[in-house]
Amino acid sequence: MQIENLATLGKVWGFLKYHHPIVTSGQRHWDYDLLRVTPAILASRDQAEANTVLHKWIASLGEIIPCNPCATLPAEDLHLRPALDWLDDGKLLGGELQADLKRIYRNRPANGQQFFLELGKGVKNPVFKHEPLYDGMRYPDAGFRLLALFRFWNIIEYWAPYRDVIGEDWNGVLRQSIPTVVLAKDRPAYELEMMAVIARFNDTHSNLWTSLHVRPPLGQCKLPVNVRFLGGDAVVAGYTDEAAGKASGLLPGDVITAIDNTPVAKLVQAWRPYYAASNEPTRLRDIAQELHRGPCGAASLRIRRADSELDVQASRTPEIRRAKTHDRAGDTFQMLSGGIAYLKLSSIKQADIPRYMEAAAGTKGLVVDIRNYPSEFVVFALGQYLVERPTNFVRFTFPDLNNPGAFYWKQGAMLRPGQTHYAGKVMILIDEISQSQSEYTALAFRASPRARIIGSTTAGADGNTSPFGMPGGLRSLISGIGIFHPDKRPTQRVGITPDIEVIPTIEGIRAGRDEVLEAAMTEIQRAD
Repeated sequence: MQIENLATLGKVWGFLKYHHPIVTSGQRHWDYDLLRVTPAILASRDQAEANTVLHKWIASLGEIIPCNPCATLPAEDLHLRPALDWLDDGKLLGGELQADLKRIYRNRPANGQQFFLELGKGVKNPVFKHEPLYDGMRYPDAGFRLLALFRFWNIIEYWAPYRDVIGEDWNGVLRQSIPTVVLAKDRPAYELEMMAVIARFNDTHSNLWTSLHVRPPLGQCKLPVNVRFLGGDAVVAGYTDEAAGKASGLLPGDVITAIDNTPVAKLVQAWRPYYAASNEPTRLRDIAQELHRGPCGAASLRIRRADSELDVQASRTPEIRRAKTHDRAGDTFQMLSGGIAYLKLSSIKQADIPRYMEAAAGTKGLVVDIRNYPSEFVVFALGQYLVERPTNFVRFTFPDLNNPGAFYWKQGAMLRPGQTHYAGKVMILIDEISQSQSEYTALAFRASPRARIIGSTTAGADGNTSPFGMPGGLRSLISGIGIFHPDKRPTQRVGITPDIEVIPTIEGIRAGRDEVLEAAMTEIQRAD
């Protein structure tokens, strides 16, 4: 019963945080209010007694003054309604507490006042403020750990534009996470438990970004190889250091089946709860990048090479950090065989785009490689060459400060043609590395009538990010606005899906081929 009562406390505390005028105007230190009321909730013998505690707590905030004017929930362009059906649950709340909450909701003023956030200028994603980090607490006590859970849970409940596609029972996540977070034995355990909560939100943008060092596997060193999951296999895709990679005894195309006598499949299963991602390819992307992390020194590997099983001893060395990319080595702009131009966005500069597009003029096709993260925002600077008329490519959803939890449709951005146009075919390369701005860029360029997208599903996390902190100096963020196709089809968790799906093969990696780029070149050469 204590857990159920604490879950109700978390929901009521969050509701009041974003609806009660005394709280939304910043007149109470709402974190401390939670800490003061929690002992009485824990001491309650049953649900009715806990609800009475909440009723008296609300009464201590003062009488609710009738609003003039009152906020309404407009139906026009409404995409997502607030998740407030629980206010109708008299069995959960009891008569007095239910009446309190409904009266507060009815009398929310139409002034758009929120002490804990504002909407960013232009973009209109939530900008969270007055959310103390309490970073002086090396290991926050149980009350502050509970605060961290309630803060994160309610930010998702009221300000996450993709709340409807979490894929989890969000109320169940709250109940199930209370004992694991509150009873965490030390700071690393607390951070891991919060990481597990965040991972259940299923948003690649969201993670406990200050605490990745406690996420398994632990260690300061890695093998000098890049690993990628293909068809469920952990495949050596290349080297982070050519000399050390070759000296390791591992070859591109090798499948790692066990590390230090533990099957890779077992490691993945154990670590999956701590890897936040919108979809499974992206979760495996991140696990692959960490798979061989561990103590510096020798590591024992079991590998499959062609039809043979081999044991390999390799050395982990200090990590070499490089940008995550699957694009082609070499210059930003390249001329490929067959009259095909190639442009990768990982190193692109806006100022160079006119020069690149002049060089590409007259080619049969242009390959735009976004299997990376763009070095600069080039949606409009490059997109103007790809369309002949103004073209919508996206639709947004935005939160409503008067109606926490509601999101409304708004017409999105548009590509406008420049003075010169590229007349050839356009092939856009994507895969699980393509995330956020990469996905937005691919969505925009797909609007070109001559464009096709080739590769595999992207990370499924788009929209300007909104960071916030939690007790102990922890930091996280959410996707702050909703990004959709012009026809309102979703991108979150789904990602940008290719027109032509091409997934690299172990044989291709072994042969040093870029099968995605090859498919794009073949499509350009294909007669229409």
